[in-house]
Amino acid sequence: MSKLIKLKKGFDIKLAGKADKQLANFQPAQTFAIKPTDFIGMQRPKVIVNEGDTVKAGTPILFDKKLDRVQYVSPVSGEIVEIKRGEKRRLLEIKIKADQTFEFEQFTKYSDSDLKSLKREDVVNHMAMTGVWPQLIQRPFGVVANPEDEPKAIFISGFDTHPLAPDYGFLLKGQEKYFQVGINVLKKLTPGVVHLNLEDGAEVPSVYNNVQNVQINKFSGPHPAGNVGVQIHHINPINKGDVAWTVNPYGVVQIGKLFMDGVYDASKIVAITGSHLTKPAYAKTYIGACVDKFLAGNTKEGKFRVVSGNVLTGQRINSDGYVGYYDNQITVLPEGDEYEFLGWMKPTSARLSYHRALGLFSFLKPNQEFVLDTNMRGEERAFVQTGVFENVTPMDIYPVYLLKAIMAEDYDEMEELGIYELIEEDLALCEFVDVSKHPVQEILRKGIELIQYS
Repeated sequence: MSKLIKLKKGFDIKLAGKADKQLANFQPAQTFAIKPTDFIGMQRPKVIVNEGDTVKAGTPILFDKKLDRVQYVSPVSGEIVEIKRGEKRRLLEIKIKADQTFEFEQFTKYSDSDLKSLKREDVVNHMAMTGVWPQLIQRPFGVVANPEDEPKAIFISGFDTHPLAPDYGFLLKGQEKYFQVGINVLKKLTPGVVHLNLEDGAEVPSVYNNVQNVQINKFSGPHPAGNVGVQIHHINPINKGDVAWTVNPYGVVQIGKLFMDGVYDASKIVAITGSHLTKPAYAKTYIGACVDKFLAGNTKEGKFRVVSGNVLTGQRINSDGYVGYYDNQITVLPEGDEYEFLGWMKPTSARLSYHRALGLFSFLKPNQEFVLDTNMRGEERAFVQTGVFENVTPMDIYPVYLLKAIMAEDYDEMEELGIYELIEEDLALCEFVDVSKHPVQEILRKGIELIQYS
């Protein structure tokens, strides 16, 4: 039965630099990379290609020895130009230089009638061998789903409330048939419900119109209303021993293309956003694209930071770094490494703050878009219990007590306080509003790993 859930807790971070809804004419990226660090929980990656090898889009290049059924494949056709390793030979990146003629590995195509007759194990094997399986993320822990598990339900968040988030209607325009086929495939993976969660009161993107085999739920409220973890909490919470899977709408489309067209299609539209850009826009590219072409001639003067993803949960990359596997957004911000006279005490309404602190009057302009840099404006100190964590977390948990339980490595307390329901993005706002400047997301991941491997 569909649900309508209205959330009041949270906080919308309105930043300048939202992408215009048009595809910009960027030069195509020449190199692409698959990074094991994008796949949380991958512990023993095994490379199955060598430098100089030629690959097609869909050629396996990597797998995890602890989850060896799941293949990680090349997003483009071309040559393996570098297998980059760090300390203790830790695998960092596999770089592919794309060729001029795009070639795909050819996989089995399935008609609607063929798909209906497929058994669950056949679907699992096909997805695991052809590269689309990593789109499925397991809750708890936020790791790539284990093909041996059977989830109680599958959840899809059909909208994004992160700062400068891309518009899914624009990203997935014209992909209706693939989205429906992807849903039909997902339905075979669970005995439960496939939940599609949409934003209440907003125009429904065409890709979601008339979709079948799903339960549609509506959510309203500030960020993090678009987080799938928050949505799961209000629909069918994760308890100890439960397994649920999540997938983003792009992943659903990619699964649909595999079964309909018989190819691993890594093409995607990425939002190039941020106040330090001269022209924020959308770019058509492929998973793992190098961002240098998107930034060339498109940045303002001064130092800047490039983030793959959004400003709350994204990863810092170099200006010649690569788009993260799960990211549909690049954010470019001014670097905050210069001293500011009077700091936070300087009277201003041009700087955003959740707190109505001395000198900050941004709350008087609720619809203003702000230009923020990366300065933390403070340093880590003892936890100050202000109650704001609870005000920005629309879940029935106590974030401060949970974080302290993690620091104390109190396993029982962590479980009782709801750690199974959380991954980093669910508490990212706590890190933003924290006057004590703690790395909240890092602490939470430490706790998740303590529970996961105990």
